[in-house]
Amino acid sequence: MTENFKILAQFVKDISSETPDVQSYIFVKENISKYHLNIDINSKALKNKMIEVNTTLKFEDRETNEKKSYFEIVYASIVKVDEEVKDKKELEKIILCDVQNKIYPNLEKTFLNLLHNSGFPEVRLEKKIDFTELYKKRSN
Repeated sequence: MTENFKILAQFVKDISSETPDVQSYIFVKENISKYHLNIDINSKALKNKMIEVNTTLKFEDRETNEKKSYFEIVYASIVKVDEEVKDKKELEKIILCDVQNKIYPNLEKTFLNLLHNSGFPEVRLEKKIDFTELYKKRSN
């Protein structure tokens, strides 16, 4: 199947790592396995069948601890969609699934670099995010 879109650019739009103090760092280092990864994808139409797709990854503690760290990255992709794409569902699949599958290796590498450079080199993302599966679940 030929792709009906082209990624013109991808870049880190915003990046944040917050650990308020040494006590928080030590606490988080011991409890980071309880942190959860959240994904949010939104898009904004640009001119000439181009779309800005922003993929946000947040890695945070859902517990109400006073000592916590916060990690977030907003990864932007500029996508040019083929003229033939008219169907809203097809466009949705391109944004939520196809583009994500293409950019994910770079996004994951950048996000893990953020965590590792923030003093948490042991953090790994246990499983790859299956955007196709997430999209299918969303459609049902």
